[in-house]
Amino acid sequence: MDNILLDIRHLTTSFTLFAQSAASRFNTFNAVDNVDLTLREQEILGIVGESGGGKSVTGFSILRLIDPPGRIADGEILYRGSDILKKTEVEMQKVRGREIAMIFQDPMTALNPLHTVGRQIDEMLRIHTTLGSRERRERVISLLEEVGIHDAKERMSSYPHQFSGGMLQRVVIATALAARPRLIIADEPTTALDVTVQAQILHLILESVKNHGAALILITHDLAVVAGMTERVAVMYCGKIVEEGSTDDVIRSPLHPYTQGLINSIPHPTPGQENSKRLPQIPGMVPSLTSLPVGCSFAPRCSYAKERCLSEKPALRSVGGRKVACWIGG
Repeated sequence: MDNILLDIRHLTTSFTLFAQSAASRFNTFNAVDNVDLTLREQEILGIVGESGGGKSVTGFSILRLIDPPGRIADGEILYRGSDILKKTEVEMQKVRGREIAMIFQDPMTALNPLHTVGRQIDEMLRIHTTLGSRERRERVISLLEEVGIHDAKERMSSYPHQFSGGMLQRVVIATALAARPRLIIADEPTTALDVTVQAQILHLILESVKNHGAALILITHDLAVVAGMTERVAVMYCGKIVEEGSTDDVIRSPLHPYTQGLINSIPHPTPGQENSKRLPQIPGMVPSLTSLPVGCSFAPRCSYAKERCLSEKPALRSVGGRKVACWIGG
């Protein structure tokens, strides 16, 4: 397809940790395990799953922000046909922010507390554009106004600690949009925010991405958020994609038992009976990546598991325009 912006092939990102076992001093595991994923120009893709599923590591791998003891062990990340993994660090510095930008989940740690928010947005423009100082100042004010910061001319001189969490995340969004990147990765962008402002921030991200003609990868544990924002969704569990397809198809008729469990856990309150029923839960816990089951990683928690599920790992296969990694689903 000519409009493919990002093509991830067999991506494997591993971590090596010191082990307490006498048999081995080090323990290596794959946080992202042989992942294939594509993203079209201006497409909005959701990556969803529980904590520890590999969602954020996938996002950080795209920008090559994996620090030791982690490393990208295998695969290709083709951005506009060029493999990111083969670029030098100098070349990557031109990609980060200019071509691909990230909205981090904790806005307080995403910004430097020692510099004003205006200076930090200006720095992004100074590095990635040819605008003069006056043009950059006007662009900073415009960006702050675009994300809903009132009195932008005055607030650009404020420091991060002088903003609320919601306002600070708006600044982070403005910074991500500054150099007009083609792809924005939003990693749990509302986790650190009060529930009352989460919907506002999600709506702002969606509208900003559309207005700038960018593509979006939204990383979240909340399938309800994915249902309302994305066109396509990839469900991750224990480092692997277990289901992928159009958001409407996946929500309406999930093929993987894990996806079914996530959907069943979404609250659907009836007026006047909001607290009348206990939400279904997926039994058990996510297994440790250092000691995964022999067969399907979800089998110990799956009510449909058969003998084959316990002994053989299912590959991701195509089923009616979708993909699923399950011996039973589809």
